[in-house]
Amino acid sequence: MEKESLTVLLTGVGGGGHGEQILKALKMAKTNYIIIGADMSHLSMGLLEVDYPYIVPPANHPDYIDIILKICKKHNVKALFHGSEPELRVMSENRGKIEQAGIFLPINPAAVLDVCMDKSKTMKFLADNGFAYPASVTVRATEDLEKIDFLPAVLKPSVGAGGSANIMLAQTQEELEMFGGYLLSIYSEFIVQEYVGTPETEFTVGVLISMDGELINSIAVKRSILSALSNRIKVSNQSGMDKFGNVLAISNGVSQGEIGRFPEVTKPCEKIAMAMGCRGSVNVQCRFVDGKVYVFEINPRFSGTTSLRAMVGYNEPDTLIRRHLLGEDIAPHFEYKTGFIMRGLKEAFINGLPMNNVEEL
Repeated sequence: MEKESLTVLLTGVGGGGHGEQILKALKMAKTNYIIIGADMSHLSMGLLEVDYPYIVPPANHPDYIDIILKICKKHNVKALFHGSEPELRVMSENRGKIEQAGIFLPINPAAVLDVCMDKSKTMKFLADNGFAYPASVTVRATEDLEKIDFLPAVLKPSVGAGGSANIMLAQTQEELEMFGGYLLSIYSEFIVQEYVGTPETEFTVGVLISMDGELINSIAVKRSILSALSNRIKVSNQSGMDKFGNVLAISNGVSQGEIGRFPEVTKPCEKIAMAMGCRGSVNVQCRFVDGKVYVFEINPRFSGTTSLRAMVGYNEPDTLIRRHLLGEDIAPHFEYKTGFIMRGLKEAFINGLPMNNVEEL
């Protein structure tokens, strides 16, 4: 007998972001899902992969939440997943309205989002709680650049910068001042972080916590960031410091590499997530240097590696649904496979107008 189906709505299914990753993970699950997909663009590859595709307005539209709830009511949706950070923000602001409609919304508490979605606040949390982090300075004026006594340095917006957008790497004082001036021309503030470790020491770590605060599991990808697909910046090391290796590199949002438990890295990240009060999925970006985990970013959401994790039996969205909606017992630190996962590109040809078969509200 076929298992009873459970209907979920996933937004932001296009664009190669974490919405697409959640979609892939749900399609790998043994649970029988009916997947409603939403995106604001007809040119969305994810809309080709769902059972019922919808075009919705952007997250800042005044009717966005009402439209999402209308779709949920039409299809008797049981769980709602965001596929972009703007949608995460508006769903958090309206979580009461969504949950009152009887919809499972696996997102972090508002206080966690407030800290993690501002890199300056993230670094303060790490400092206040005794966790390792790169030396960091928040810059709001040109004079603040004078406080920076470390190079090489990574410059990036305090808020936003998904996929490493507008990130800079300065090796000299001249580069620091030039890049800093540029970022101040487009942002009210940005953060400068000490460059630590080498490209071979970078990890992206997933920690999964139940919605009632119990640690479920963790996983890490030791990132291979020197390939063109996985780095935003790759330059020759001109700092004169051999400890950084021959090449300095900054990763982008496309992770690949060795996947496994890596307890020397995941255990400290578990402690960070629990101390922060996280719920659901949280993703920690770090480098492991001289026996310490140096955290430079925490994403309070599903990761760009969600599908990679699902491939080895660590399926975060499905696990949360099975625990909280289907009432299954999930063993803490359940087993999953280890190995290497590499990525490429996927193409699709559409003959005619893209998505002329989207559903009507």
